[in-house]
Amino acid sequence: MKRLLALGVLLGASLNSFSQSLNYNDLGLLFSQDDNYGTARFEAMSGAFGALGGDVSAFGINPAGSAVATSSSASVTLSNKNTDYASLYYGSSSNSVNDSFNLSQAGAILTFETNSNDWDRVAFTANYRIKSDYSSFYRVRGNSQILPYNQEHLDDTGNPKVQFNGSIEQDFSAEKRGQSSVMNFGFSAVHQSKLFIGGSLNFHDIDFNRISRLRELNDDVNGNVLVADNLIDTYVQGNGFSLSLGFIYKFNQNVRLGLAYETPTWYNEITEDFFDDLTHGAVDNLGFDKVTAIPIEEGAIYRFRTNSRITASGAYIFGKQGLISFDYTYKDYQNLKYRENDSSFIDANQNFATDYRATHSLNIGTEWRFDRLSLRGGYHYSKNPNLLAALGGSVNDDNVRGFSAGLGYNFGNMKIDLSYSKFENREFETLYNLGDIMLDNDTSRVSGTLTINL
Repeated sequence: MKRLLALGVLLGASLNSFSQSLNYNDLGLLFSQDDNYGTARFEAMSGAFGALGGDVSAFGINPAGSAVATSSSASVTLSNKNTDYASLYYGSSSNSVNDSFNLSQAGAILTFETNSNDWDRVAFTANYRIKSDYSSFYRVRGNSQILPYNQEHLDDTGNPKVQFNGSIEQDFSAEKRGQSSVMNFGFSAVHQSKLFIGGSLNFHDIDFNRISRLRELNDDVNGNVLVADNLIDTYVQGNGFSLSLGFIYKFNQNVRLGLAYETPTWYNEITEDFFDDLTHGAVDNLGFDKVTAIPIEEGAIYRFRTNSRITASGAYIFGKQGLISFDYTYKDYQNLKYRENDSSFIDANQNFATDYRATHSLNIGTEWRFDRLSLRGGYHYSKNPNLLAALGGSVNDDNVRGFSAGLGYNFGNMKIDLSYSKFENREFETLYNLGDIMLDNDTSRVSGTLTINL
């Protein structure tokens, strides 16, 4: 890609922030990310609905679940996400807090009784939900003492040029905006009140923007200071398509097992716009004016395929009093692939094959009913797919762990549900050396759902 070569030449010659732009492996993980948004009931039980069904969000895990519902309903969910980043950069720590508010889910289940002796009920489902809210911001300041290149002012025509070889400080920030979402349309049916089967068409959408800003302060032997400002703005938009199939088998009134498969998502056209701007300025008595380098502005269009997903589920029902359920999900991130022949994408595909791994996720949920009131809780654990994330340490430090809780009240023809979810994990991002920015991510989410029986 021309823009990658131009970026490398510019930053290699004048500013050593060669890794502040996202690479194609980073973007591939973004395309595959799913943060388990759904109705408040679904989130309060950490999304463990693969063998339960009956909730419109359960349809996103296992499309057979819609036929579990005995009546038609529609629901809408609002969510507020709060993220606290505690960052560490070469011994300097800082904190930042982010908030975002979204319409995170809206959908309906339409159920119909049949006149067949074998097929008791069919259901049609349409549901929109956010897969991942990218909104985030963090900022780090510190001194890496790293100067792989001699720093020169872009307007210095002297011979020799003044060399700013002393590292004073780096000030770096990264802001993400946008979200990925999916629209599901599906059909499900129940056979002799035992076997539930279903399938869905899933239409995925990505809208992502990342703006990073880096300010480097370096000095020469006489104490003159070079200020180098670099802004990189990346915008990515794409649409994809996947299929889902699943079944739930009801052994008796207490035990249910489910199995679901979602194909890879095929993004046939992802557009990427990239803008890079570099500014140099000097302080004290050298007399250099502030100079802006020729901005780099490039675009690219490419195709991408995510990994598939297999979910095995189980549930035990304690009559009308309560239930316990679990979902186990397998995803192999070595199967992520760019469907292009450019060397940049070939290298990214090789990195997926060597530096990433298959992941296992476990969701556990429970619900207990007290007349019209329901109390819920859950636990979620998923492995980090990046083998290099912990810089040679234990990659298990970077796995996502979280719990959830919530309640709901059934008014008869209307239900209101509330949930609280909390997730923690550690991330590493690269500025100069691999993973030299460490981020402890503490995220909480509050959701509220209104469901109306139709």
